[in-house]
Amino acid sequence: MTGYRRNFIAGGSFFFTVNLADRRLRLLTEHVDELRSAFRKVRERHPFTIDAMVVLHDHLHAVWTLPEGDADFATRWQLIKSAFSHGLPAGEQISESRAAKGERGIWQRRYWEHTIRDERDFSRHVDYIHINPVKHRLVTRVMDWPYSSFHRLVKLGIYPPDWAGNAANGGENFGERREPSCD
Repeated sequence: MTGYRRNFIAGGSFFFTVNLADRRLRLLTEHVDELRSAFRKVRERHPFTIDAMVVLHDHLHAVWTLPEGDADFATRWQLIKSAFSHGLPAGEQISESRAAKGERGIWQRRYWEHTIRDERDFSRHVDYIHINPVKHRLVTRVMDWPYSSFHRLVKLGIYPPDWAGNAANGGENFGERREPSCD
C-alpha cells in the first residue's frame, strides 16, 4: 500500500474537508461557538487566512491561505480539533485504539486536503463551499445557511445575496458571481 503524502506548500492556499467520526451527529452546528473559539485560539498563535468556510452538522469545508514561508496546516488542524473536542462534555463511545492514544473520538483522524492551483481552482472551491448546504438539502438558498463565509463575501461585494438562486425553482443564477469593484 502506498502511503499518502500531503502537499505542503509554504504560503499556499488549500481546500479542506474535515468530518466528525460519527456522521449522524450534529456537533458542529450545535456547538458552533466552541468551534469558532477553537479557530480563534489557534489563529492567535498560528495565523492563517480563512478565505471561505462552511460548517454543516457533521463536517466542514474551508479554504485557507497560510502565511509566507509557512506550510504547516497539519498542526493547525490538530490544534483546532483538540480545542473543539476539549470544549465538549465527554461521553462519546471511543474505540480501544483511540483510547490508547488519548483521543476523544469526535473527529475522523484524517481529512481531505487539496492544494489550490490557480485563481480558477480557488473560485471553484469557494463556490463549492458556499453551495454545499444547498447540495445537502439543508436550505434551498445559499443565503439561508447561517454557518458560512458567504455572508461576509456578500458584504464585500464578491457574491450577490441571491447567488445560486433558489434550489426549489431549479437553482437559477447558479454560478453568477461578481468580482468586487474597485470603486
